[in-house]
Amino acid sequence: MSYSSNGNRPKLSEKGLLTPDNCVVALIDHQPQMLFGTSNFDRQTIINNTVALAKASRVFDVPVVLTTVETKAFSGNMWPQLRAVFPGQELIERSSMNSWDDKNFVAAIEKTGRKKIVLAGLWTETCVALPTVQAIHDGYEVYVAEDCCGDVSQLAHDNAMKRVIQAGAKPVTSLSTMLEWQRDWAHKETYDAVMDIVKNHYGAYGIGVEYVYTMVHGAPATKFPEYAIPTAALAHK
Repeated sequence: MSYSSNGNRPKLSEKGLLTPDNCVVALIDHQPQMLFGTSNFDRQTIINNTVALAKASRVFDVPVVLTTVETKAFSGNMWPQLRAVFPGQELIERSSMNSWDDKNFVAAIEKTGRKKIVLAGLWTETCVALPTVQAIHDGYEVYVAEDCCGDVSQLAHDNAMKRVIQAGAKPVTSLSTMLEWQRDWAHKETYDAVMDIVKNHYGAYGIGVEYVYTMVHGAPATKFPEYAIPTAALAHK
């Protein structure tokens, strides 16, 4: 069996599929003001799915490009839940709605040497559709993680997805991407970490896993960090 470039997990066959070794993840404009205007999906669910995809990227050592737009002037900081997954990573700040117009963003993608991009952002019709269409034009394959995207209306999101699919993009979800990277439950190097993401972020699937582990296989119950009531923030004193 051959192993990935980091030597920590088996190298997966491609044949049209995503692997941890052939793609880069791009997360675009997951910022407060952009989420305020999103109305086609439940906003907490978008946060949940985006964080799940981010964690999966860490588990499988997939390079991630993080970018924000007009942080100080309009959009606000990238969600803290997402920053917590990449605490030391530099964000690419832009003024352009289309990240493919930003040379630093494109350079970051190019630096990975990978031609498949798993891309998500807010809003779908602009921050996702525009770079997707142009990246495909420049020879990249783009996989839009649809459940990590959102738009001002269902019509806007649906039309954006039609546009990117017509351009050649492939719709995926955060869960389908993670399972495509895992591929085989015999790959124990990432199994426990994937199950941790499932239990934390994928609702009924996670509860089902917990049930089977404890009730069928007799495993101990999962222990989550004990809740501690936050002390009053300095700003409120």
